Amino acid sequence: MTASAAPEAPARHIARRAQGLRDGALARLLSLAQEAGAADLAVGTPLLPATPPPVVDAAVSALRAGRNQYESPAGAAALRERIARSLSTPADPRTEITVTAGGTEALCVALQALVDPGDEVVVLEPFYENFLGAITLAGGVPRFVPLEPPLWRYDSRTLRRSFGPRTRVMLLNTPANPTGRALDLDELNEIAALCERWNTTVVSDEVYSSLVYDGARHLSVADVPALRDRSVVIGSLSKSHAVSGWRLGHLRAPADLTAVLRRVHEVTTSGTAAPLQAALGSTGLTDAGTSERLRQLQSARDRTVALFERLGLRFGSIQGGCFAFGRIDGVTDEDGETFAARLLREHGVLVAPGRPFFATAERARPYVRIAFNRPPDMLDDVERRLFGSRRTASASASQIRSTP
Repeated sequence: MTASAAPEAPARHIARRAQGLRDGALARLLSLAQEAGAADLAVGTPLLPATPPPVVDAAVSALRAGRNQYESPAGAAALRERIARSLSTPADPRTEITVTAGGTEALCVALQALVDPGDEVVVLEPFYENFLGAITLAGGVPRFVPLEPPLWRYDSRTLRRSFGPRTRVMLLNTPANPTGRALDLDELNEIAALCERWNTTVVSDEVYSSLVYDGARHLSVADVPALRDRSVVIGSLSKSHAVSGWRLGHLRAPADLTAVLRRVHEVTTSGTAAPLQAALGSTGLTDAGTSERLRQLQSARDRTVALFERLGLRFGSIQGGCFAFGRIDGVTDEDGETFAARLLREHGVLVAPGRPFFATAERARPYVRIAFNRPPDMLDDVERRLFGSRRTASASASQIRSTP
């Protein structure tokens, strides 16, 4: 009996905001790594440092104690207080801190609250992949300001030209994914002057604020007096506490703006997991940036860079975060997607091509991103795979390639 053909899907109206979304290239990489049995250095899932055991124990205790119902949409009071105390510039936990379902929801809430369709958002390039999706959902128009390697600094004239009457938001990421660059005080003061002139709000993704290396201190936009009252800071506990699956982020903003952000947050998720908030509210956050954890990550950074420099890749300074952004054009004529596919096929090591982090394929061509928040035994395995015998894994450039 011949199987009947599948019925054709009906003609559907799809909202323009959804039509404009790219496929999630990095999410696909996570599945690909699992299927190929690869050593995954593509996705930033935190394997180092380990999730603190007291945090896990506290979550189990909260579940067993019955903390299984709705929490306040603004977030558990104890967790908001802990977050506020962890900040270098004080914030009022009652009126200026909101707990969100990860940094991703915080990003979307901020842009939904600040951007109308057709409004412009200034974005430094390369950028975190989800920035474009969040701008698109809000109906915004990105204005890209290229950062120039190897220092990943912007040109002041180009930055000034990117602002105009419809500029509502400048979207920052410091320390940055994928480059590891942290913006300095001179840059933030220059951005503050432009934002004041054009009545623009800074939305600053600072999810790697506790992962800053070489003895440096994180500089938040909220630490800059000229930006404090015209900024929204996005934070997350995913990388610092290795609890990315818990989806716990937060927003910090002036009280009047926080009131608006909370209304949008209530419409989107209404809140996030009560027992997990209770766990981190009871155990505290100060251990996230301890010298031992930073030492582990800094050592992993240095070793990862050294391994790939042996292959001929080149890297700039990595001031924070958990990624190394490498240039491959000194060792191959391939683009990043083809190089990543070959590395997976021949060595069973998966890295992320640069395409998801740029507006155009041309600028992305010579780059790959490598996650270094990995334990020593995994880096031992990567070294064996890269410099030992070759292996075969089924992967092609089309499997790794992101949607243009």
